[in-house]
Amino acid sequence: MAHERDDGRGQPRRHLRRHPRQRLRRRRVLRRRLSKLTLTLAGLPLLMGGIAGTVFASQDAAGPAASAHGSPARPAPAHSSPPQPNPDCTLVVPADPLTAKGLATPYRLTATDPAQGPCHEANPAQSAFVEAAVLTKSGGLTLYDPLVTDAGRRPGAPPAPATVPAGSTVGIWFGFNGTDLTLRSATGTRALTSAKCVGGLNGSLFGQFAYCDAPAFFKAANARIAAKQLKLPALGTAKDGMPCPTTRDFSVVDQDQSDNVVTHYLADGHGRIAQNDAAGRAALPNATDLANGSDNLLLAQFVDPALGCTPPTAPDQSSDGQPSAALPLDELSAAAGQRAPVALVPLDDPMTLRGTRPSTTKTNLYRAGVDQPPLDATDNGDGAAYCRRMFGDPAGVQRVFRDRALLSAAPSADAGMAANLFAFLALRAGQSFTNLGCGALLGVPDPVTVTTDANGVATGATLAPLGGSPGPAPSASPWARHW
Repeated sequence: MAHERDDGRGQPRRHLRRHPRQRLRRRRVLRRRLSKLTLTLAGLPLLMGGIAGTVFASQDAAGPAASAHGSPARPAPAHSSPPQPNPDCTLVVPADPLTAKGLATPYRLTATDPAQGPCHEANPAQSAFVEAAVLTKSGGLTLYDPLVTDAGRRPGAPPAPATVPAGSTVGIWFGFNGTDLTLRSATGTRALTSAKCVGGLNGSLFGQFAYCDAPAFFKAANARIAAKQLKLPALGTAKDGMPCPTTRDFSVVDQDQSDNVVTHYLADGHGRIAQNDAAGRAALPNATDLANGSDNLLLAQFVDPALGCTPPTAPDQSSDGQPSAALPLDELSAAAGQRAPVALVPLDDPMTLRGTRPSTTKTNLYRAGVDQPPLDATDNGDGAAYCRRMFGDPAGVQRVFRDRALLSAAPSADAGMAANLFAFLALRAGQSFTNLGCGALLGVPDPVTVTTDANGVATGATLAPLGGSPGPAPSASPWARHW
């Protein structure tokens, strides 16, 4: 979801505030957070530098991938904050964010409304994340994760210098672990306007997601691909014999697909934040992994390994050149390789609603930031069709249930919510059915029935035929302690 104080399309505006009619959407957003990763990645290696396989790069770019590094990922320590942290924060964007200097300048996190409490980057319920991609004229592609710190605080280690060769095209994407992230230009600058940042439409925020100059990046990247200067790795075949999934696969998407990023930071018990590189680890030796609960991270770090697949990666300048997955890579890969049916952001995506109403303009703004075509006569963003493909097509949620054995043997994305990856994905699918309003759109009950243990942790699930009779509805009470 997303943000900013220029208007959603780079036009000057005092501030984007939530419209009163967005209260219902806000409640839906709080429910939808159940389907996101909650950053309990205990025991798993850091993603950056931890993914082996093909490096997404141009013909003349990228050296050999180095070995994995970093300590096990676990929840970052919370900075002192209220029992229920302020869910709405503002990210101050530095001057010239698309330049090498701008990329290496820390973004500052602050409360959108200080009366609602502070915002602290080290609190995983409030953490904001920035992910950039740099594409050269010859097709070389690298990543850079600009650092985010609290307003008025120094980084835990100096940010790595960024390299942006002359003629390069830079795109930036944002993710947020709270509810609504607002973007604001640094004082005395017009950073949002100059970088063509988009966080919503005329006061209606996406919520957790935003981007700067993403359409220009994707246009340049697709041109390099057509010229065979930029190579996309093949999707490959999963252990179940089907193509490896992408972020546009109906077995992977949820009610707000293609949102948030793969960025990781380091955070220590004193609230200091550093990039995930050797300098950061040396400066913060007891740091923990701070990650963004994203569909992209779920795919790259959990689903792909379980199915024997490898996500596209590129060298990350802010992580010692280690290969990393990233939202722009996922979307380019999905655009090139996803077979029908292809999941594209629908009109009833909670992030693209204006208040409680669908918006073609806002949906198209969101799609433009993730390399998806605008709505047209052949693709009108119909929510009912989206639900039907997600739950009724063999390539959708049915695939999750066919792959029960593979996914049940894989670690859960959140052990406090589900015992294994299969249970987590089934739980997430059921929540998506609710948040997309699929029951009302299709006139059928939720086909997903989740079973839980005595502690309310999901242990398994069944899937009824769409329009059939599901089992007893799972209790919602186990989720309350998390959200």
